[in-house]
Amino acid sequence: MSDYAHPYRDTTFVLKELVEFEALCASAHLDDINDELVSAILAEAGRLGSGVLAPLNRIGDTQGARLNEQGVQEAPGFADAYRQFQAGGWPSLTAAEAWGGQNLPNVIGTAVSEIWHSANMAFALCPMLTQGSIEAIAHHGSPALREAYLSKLVSGEWTGTMNLTEPDAGSDLAAIKSRAIPQGDHYLISGQKIFITWGDHQMTDNVVHLVLARLPDAPAGVKGISLFVVPKFLLDAQGKPGARNDARCISLEHKLGIHGSPTCVMSFGDNGGAIGYLVGEPHQGLACMFTMMNHARQSVGLQGLAISERAYQQARQYAKDRLQGTRKDGSRFSIIHFPDVRRMLLQMKSSIEAMRALALVAAAEVDRTAHAHDADAAQVHQGRVDLLTPIVKGWLTEMAQEVTSLGVQIHGGMGFIEETGAAQHYRDARILTIYEGTTGIQALDLVGRKTLLNQGELLTRLLDEIGETVALLQGSATLAHQAEALDDALCAGRAALRVLLDNAKNDAHLAGSISVNFMMLFGYLCGGWLMARSALRAQALLDSGNGDPQFLDAKRITADFYAEQLLPRVHALLAAISSGSKSIMALDDEQF
Repeated sequence: MSDYAHPYRDTTFVLKELVEFEALCASAHLDDINDELVSAILAEAGRLGSGVLAPLNRIGDTQGARLNEQGVQEAPGFADAYRQFQAGGWPSLTAAEAWGGQNLPNVIGTAVSEIWHSANMAFALCPMLTQGSIEAIAHHGSPALREAYLSKLVSGEWTGTMNLTEPDAGSDLAAIKSRAIPQGDHYLISGQKIFITWGDHQMTDNVVHLVLARLPDAPAGVKGISLFVVPKFLLDAQGKPGARNDARCISLEHKLGIHGSPTCVMSFGDNGGAIGYLVGEPHQGLACMFTMMNHARQSVGLQGLAISERAYQQARQYAKDRLQGTRKDGSRFSIIHFPDVRRMLLQMKSSIEAMRALALVAAAEVDRTAHAHDADAAQVHQGRVDLLTPIVKGWLTEMAQEVTSLGVQIHGGMGFIEETGAAQHYRDARILTIYEGTTGIQALDLVGRKTLLNQGELLTRLLDEIGETVALLQGSATLAHQAEALDDALCAGRAALRVLLDNAKNDAHLAGSISVNFMMLFGYLCGGWLMARSALRAQALLDSGNGDPQFLDAKRITADFYAEQLLPRVHALLAAISSGSKSIMALDDEQF
């Protein structure tokens, strides 16, 4: 397999034509940031991804992390790669200048993160979790905490983690048992956490854990959870790592995929209590943690895109190289000439382009919220962030299951053999629909907090925008054929919304029964909308004689394929949604 190469042209196309990046920067008064700078950043990131991170992907999978007397030892080569990653200033890309960051827009961080996750998803999880820690401390930490930890996290000198899950409390955070006992200016933390990504390693001088725990006077349920900073090494008078804290990895999980990313069982307080510091107000830890979670959910959706891109690149190269057919004259030809292989490759390619467009458009809404000129505009953009986040996390990661599976299929029998690498992408992708909130949790968030709570206002606004794109397609001499498919899908979206709003009050099981199909429907619809917008922009550039004709023509073709082959799935999903909850709830527990 050839080294991973970043899909530079498609990313820059989406940023310029759909995100309208330079206009975004102008409205945010980021006058020194433009398309040219972004191109240079992506090119440099691509070199690090291809030259340093991608060659370690297989090593991380086959050798993985190990636990010894010193703690977790990361996979061979990862520490040196991290030093290069940090030296390049990549951890600080989107952080605030006040803490040593480069203050670049969130959408650029998203585009660059795709490179890291495509090249080596297990490695990229470490800085991804650190970004979430930065967000939580910056938004909710006291001045003292921000001063002590942010600059080191932003520089990448230290890394951060998120400690939520416990052995008896998976997604049910109300069942958390970890305790925090006040002691002067700090707290003594005790308890055990599982599934802690990059909970320990030797790549940096410190690991900063954000831990959910209960105070002695905490009310029951999620309203009684507080958030604490618990460093691996306590800070001395100079703010440098000193004495070892009572927080240790006691075992590593043995996993289906992402073997290069150590997933730790963390134990706090085995020897008297781990020293921790309160983040935010007592009993408000869940709200603080959701600052991390919302960042992480879009990031995990991006992982679905990234691993799909890696699988596609490998499958495409294999299809071009693998000789199997024989012509009448005895000459052989590669399998990319078979219609079914082309169908699978086009399904991978068009899915990925729709996923990338949605990921970057959603990321840009975070920037538009942060730089809005007034409170009303900020509320509108935040509403779009809130709406798209569960779709980005849920739909992109579910699509990754299908895309990486197609990658294995294109390889045929060789795809089932570990040495070819296709199986690793499939295995690595499988966690994405589970962590940072399962597909079901994202779907419930979409139908509940993001739709029922506002009576469909956020979705209606989105549907109206999609209708505007349908009108543009109808007015295009070359793309009118896509208008019917998108309009039909739009009607399905409106019908699904009516089913939910009209029936949820009278059927307590409806929202939960239809939620995943509802989320997937709107994922396909958003993908179709953005592919149609891409086709419109590609056609306009072709008509004006600007851009690469071959790339722009391919963009129109993938949009056609998406409209013909993927967008019609919304109608099957609508049929399932319309059937309600009756059969889902009909079986007795003992009948399963």
